[in-house]
Amino acid sequence: MSGLIVVLIVVIGIGFYLMNTYNTLVRMRNSVKEAWSDIEVQLKRRFDLIPNILESVKGYRDYESSTLEKVIAARNSAFNQPHTVEQVAKAEGELSGALKSLFALSEAYPDLKANTNFLELQRELRDTEDKIQAARRFYNGNVLAYNTKIQQFPANIVAEKFSFTAESLFELAADEQAARQPVKVQF
Repeated sequence: MSGLIVVLIVVIGIGFYLMNTYNTLVRMRNSVKEAWSDIEVQLKRRFDLIPNILESVKGYRDYESSTLEKVIAARNSAFNQPHTVEQVAKAEGELSGALKSLFALSEAYPDLKANTNFLELQRELRDTEDKIQAARRFYNGNVLAYNTKIQQFPANIVAEKFSFTAESLFELAADEQAARQPVKVQF
């Protein structure tokens, strides 16, 4: 009789462990999804600011139309991009590089640099960029914790059984690495 009680206690303990591990994995996966949603909110905010910035520099279009066209193309590409982490990271790298060129343009035109509307939009965009970076760090932290959990024994057994799969980090694309270099303004 006592052997049966021991087996029953062990089975109940394993059941509680499996239930707890499953619930932890669900919570962590949902945290990753929530963190990704935060990134998308900030990216949407940036997408909405870009047309206003472009309108501010509209008078300078004749002089630097290629820069404006690159920003518009990069924005449209990023905005219409499928939403896998890798694709979004690549498109965001291209957009960041184009925006960097646009702001370098303001250095060449004192009237634009003094335009209060442009300066306010530039400040808002810089603030949004900071928020995107913070959201990306938060997302990557959640992904790291989740991926670690589903790879550790014995949680990996539960993860495999219930099809918990690893998530991708939001890493700098190779194009964004190049965008971190100083922009060369040539006339």
